[in-house]
Amino acid sequence: MLQTTSKVSEIKKPLIAIGLEGSANKIAVGIVSITGDILSNVRKTYITPPGTGFLPRETAIHHKENIHQLIDKALSDAKLTKDDIDCICYTKGPGMGACLHVVAIVARTISLLWKKPLVPVNHCIGHIEMGRVVCKAENPIVLYVSGGNTQVIAYSMGRYRIFGETIDIAVGNCLDRFARLINLSNDPSPGYNIEQLAKKKNENGSELQYIELPYVVKGMDVSFSGLLSWLEQFGLDMLKKGKCTENDLCFSLQETIFAMLVEITERAMAHCGSNEVLIVGGVGCNERLQEMMKMMVDDRVGGKLHAMDDRYCIDNGCMIAYAGLLSFSTSLEKHGGYEKVDEKILREMYPLSDCTVTQRFRTDEVEVIWRHKDSTMQVE
Repeated sequence: MLQTTSKVSEIKKPLIAIGLEGSANKIAVGIVSITGDILSNVRKTYITPPGTGFLPRETAIHHKENIHQLIDKALSDAKLTKDDIDCICYTKGPGMGACLHVVAIVARTISLLWKKPLVPVNHCIGHIEMGRVVCKAENPIVLYVSGGNTQVIAYSMGRYRIFGETIDIAVGNCLDRFARLINLSNDPSPGYNIEQLAKKKNENGSELQYIELPYVVKGMDVSFSGLLSWLEQFGLDMLKKGKCTENDLCFSLQETIFAMLVEITERAMAHCGSNEVLIVGGVGCNERLQEMMKMMVDDRVGGKLHAMDDRYCIDNGCMIAYAGLLSFSTSLEKHGGYEKVDEKILREMYPLSDCTVTQRFRTDEVEVIWRHKDSTMQVE
């Protein structure tokens, strides 16, 4: 039997959710309240040797071995017990199938053991809502950049609409694969190590040189695969011949791909009449990307940039908990509030049969029910 905590009048605290995230190489657990308070935020990353990526099977094993202790630590850090949790949220997708399955099985299991409702969450929506609550951004243009996704997004008519995206590989995947080409460490992440090399002068003290790379923007969309192929074919050859350094290539790669992202973001701002930008996703904590985006935003009247550090940009359980909690609390309101919700209604709201996983789950597939009453832009 699901626990509904009997009467809402008896609940003196805001709704609290625990979120489980494990769509890629990070397994994470977070606990948040509906007011946006972060009560705990723990995670562990599966790190492979330099020059290699992470495979689904091995990554899923890593998640399975660590998720239980992370749940215990999250509850301990928050000074809560399972009885204080109102709902359990987990990443339904998108992501790596094997990894998503580990998280979903654990989430379904503790939902039954703890007798708590289970809420499936879109990973991309989690990033957006985490950014909105942390940065207090009401209705920004969102640049979502990570290892698996590259999208420019704006809210309109009940959904997060995708205005532009990559037509091949994601920006984070491009960075990761380039890091493998030059055998950079994966600890703490390939993108971070590229960022550090791009900041340094060359070993002989010379300034970094910008090498012109393929710049592919097609309307509102971008492409990174050709740029990566150019680096593999010509960039490595230039390295071997001493015509450039690894630092030069890291610097040039960042400047090129971030300029592409700034361009399509600015175009979305103009189209939607917005003067705010929110950067989310793992690549979003790159300081150079934030700097370039801020230069563009500052040139616009009343422009404002919202960005976060690695605590909330990188995949985390808090973003899943908060996005799920927004959906859960709104569904409760539709049924008259917590005091009128019984076990039957809870099961109808989030049937266990619907709490599955999907590797392909687009941002614009989700009906954003918690923002229906917002007075927001309507894009024609």
